[in-house]
Amino acid sequence: MVSSLRKLELKPIGTVHSPYVNRGKAPHQGRNSDIISEVVIFPEYEEGLEGIQRNSHLFILYWFDRAEETLLKVVPHGLTEKRGIFSTRAPPRPNPIGLTLVELVKREGNVLTVKGLEALDGSPVLDIKPHLHGLERP
Repeated sequence: MVSSLRKLELKPIGTVHSPYVNRGKAPHQGRNSDIISEVVIFPEYEEGLEGIQRNSHLFILYWFDRAEETLLKVVPHGLTEKRGIFSTRAPPRPNPIGLTLVELVKREGNVLTVKGLEALDGSPVLDIKPHLHGLERP
């Protein structure tokens, strides 16, 4: 079966506010950090946050807007041999989408205060999904 390619359009729903202003300062995995960040959702999407505080953890999908050029092989952090990009979480992907599981500390209006987000300050937020403890186990 031949699939037709469609134009994809992503619309940011918010912005990350974090202490990480460049890649060298951000942790390689957010779960290794207790640093607090904010995910500020644009006002037109705030209604979509209703009920989000029922979840202790959230997946934040964001754009690696400062990723270097696309690479298909990289040397993962702490290793010495190259691996395929899709076997890593490295930023220089064909579609540089970041995914991080964060702890929701609190919600105040359109601002989510979270722990464990390694995204750089100003990164566009693409989506938020709840972590469902019963579903997301291997």
